[in-house]
Amino acid sequence: MEELLRSGVIRMIKPNRALALNALRRAKRDIDTAKTLISNEKFDWSLVVSYNAMLAAGRAFMFAKGYRPSSTEGHLAVVKFLNATLENEMRDRMVMVMNGMRKKRHRIVYEEMDIVSKSEAEQAVRWAEEFVNTVAEIIRQTET
Repeated sequence: MEELLRSGVIRMIKPNRALALNALRRAKRDIDTAKTLISNEKFDWSLVVSYNAMLAAGRAFMFAKGYRPSSTEGHLAVVKFLNATLENEMRDRMVMVMNGMRKKRHRIVYEEMDIVSKSEAEQAVRWAEEFVNTVAEIIRQTET
């Protein structure tokens, strides 16, 4: 964590429940949007939006803990923060999934089209739902 702060990848802020809850609302909205995109056979964009839901949940976790990503390494900063702070089992699996989706999102947005199957888009939604629900529960538990 100290290295992330020292290198400017993340910044300390006052823990902010309102920002965290707003980011979680965004994440849940994105999951609903991703499902709609699947029903419209927009599988690439469904994966992108599912990833965005995970990113929003990761940001919510950061805000609740009193951190925010730097403006220069936004997406990657969230992944690095999660890697440094989540419990072992969740960290290993979800950070790997999120980072893989981050890379695929980049390909979709900047390089290629029609590279996501329906089953891959559906799996991305399931991963996003699991991650968002887990982060929401972590935040809820830290409030009590």
